Order: sequence, then structure tokens, then C-alpha cells
Amino acid sequence: MVFKPAALVAETPIEGAKLLVIDARFHEAIADELVTGALERIAAAKAKADRISVPGALEIPVAASIAIGSGRYDGVVGLGCVIRGETEHFGIVAYESAHALMRLGVEKRIAVANGILTVENEEQAWARARRTEGNVGGSAASAALALVRIARAQIGR
Repeated sequence: MVFKPAALVAETPIEGAKLLVIDARFHEAIADELVTGALERIAAAKAKADRISVPGALEIPVAASIAIGSGRYDGVVGLGCVIRGETEHFGIVAYESAHALMRLGVEKRIAVANGILTVENEEQAWARARRTEGNVGGSAASAALALVRIARAQIGR
């Protein structure tokens, strides 16, 4: 079986797959654009999705862990935006959220995609979030769908 790059995954339906989209609400308008991109990509792949929201990026891995434990999802897409400020908080949030999501996917052997933007300013965030530009939400959903395909092929999940 040959797997297509994440950007092309939506071309091949993956019916019956169910993803959970988790978005951090700290930058609400940007989060909404990311979520819309993800949900469009998931629908294009004929998969299903639920959505939950959390306050910030650090809560995404915790919510993902709880959801994965339920056994109801084939994968999780984490979405949010962390914009650098004047303190070290940016680095902590960016690293810890990404690391926790990666660890969760590896340890639980389930599709986990990180669509949390880590940017210098709001302009960069919008360039990456807009569906007409970077569409990171859509790309993260595609990555999760690609991992679901791999899981189905390799471990029958």
C-alpha cells in the first residue's frame, strides 16, 4: 500500500473513520479558521468528526488523552495558536503542547496531529490559519487521516 503525502489524503475517502478536533480558544477567531479547515478536510475524506474546545494549547493534550481513553476515536487533531510575547511562557506552551501530543500518539499508538500554530505575531498566525493560504487546520486533519490509514493497514484499527 502506498501512502500519499498529507496534503493529498483527502482525495481518498476513509469512510468510517472518526476524528476528534480539539481547539484552544485563546485566539478564538484564528482557532475558528483552523477548525473550519480541519472539518472541511475531514468531510472531504468522508470521515466523521466531533469537536471540543479547551481554554488554551496546554489543555489540548489532556483533553486528547481523555478522549483517546474513551475508545470512540480513530485519531485526534489538536488546533490552536500560540503567539510569542515578552516572557518565556511562549516557549513553555509551544514545546510542552507539541511534546505531549507527540508522546500521546506514540505511546497510545493512535493518530494524533498537531495543528497548533507557534508564531511571532498575529499576521503570521492568519497567514497559516486561513484556508486560502496555509490552511494548517486542513493539513493537520490530513496528517491525522494519513495516520489512521497507516493504523488500519498495520494494526487493523
